[in-house]
Amino acid sequence: MDEEDWRRAVAGDGEAFGLIFDRHRVRIRRHAHALVPVPADGDDVVAATFLEAWRKRDRVRFVDGSILPWLLRTATNLSHNVSRSTRRYRVLLARLPADVTVPDHAENDFGDGPATRSLRTLSIEHQHVVVLCVLEGLPADEAARVLGVRAGTVRSRLSRAKSLMRQRLSPPRFRLEGVSDEL
Repeated sequence: MDEEDWRRAVAGDGEAFGLIFDRHRVRIRRHAHALVPVPADGDDVVAATFLEAWRKRDRVRFVDGSILPWLLRTATNLSHNVSRSTRRYRVLLARLPADVTVPDHAENDFGDGPATRSLRTLSIEHQHVVVLCVLEGLPADEAARVLGVRAGTVRSRLSRAKSLMRQRLSPPRFRLEGVSDEL
């Protein structure tokens, strides 16, 4: 059955390749998961196995009309490559000095500046208006349509939200006793 589907796939029938993939992917996945150190690597091996099958489509061998043995052998080889790579990576990491730490830039909180923190303190209605009108640049009438309110309501909420954010973002003003504001 695989040989006929494979001939059709090589001739350009994508559905035939899909039939082969659907027929054997679960078995290849189970096989790969048993051989690799991390389950996610098993899914990569499955994808790479079928990619290799397509890449080497003229050299694929069938046993009793089935492509499964060839796929299993290819998945085994790819799994060994992944395991070997993982082992080498771990050995390299083990050689690094233990006290050297490199900050992970992905953990930086770049978006949480004072303005973002101030925005989060607003009511949800005010947040929606600020996001639509200020961050997304929608005019008040379009924001009103999105929110299902009147344009005047959007303008009012936006004014109030800006005022609240301005208060929260402005440094507190201290008044010294005995000092006059007059010049």
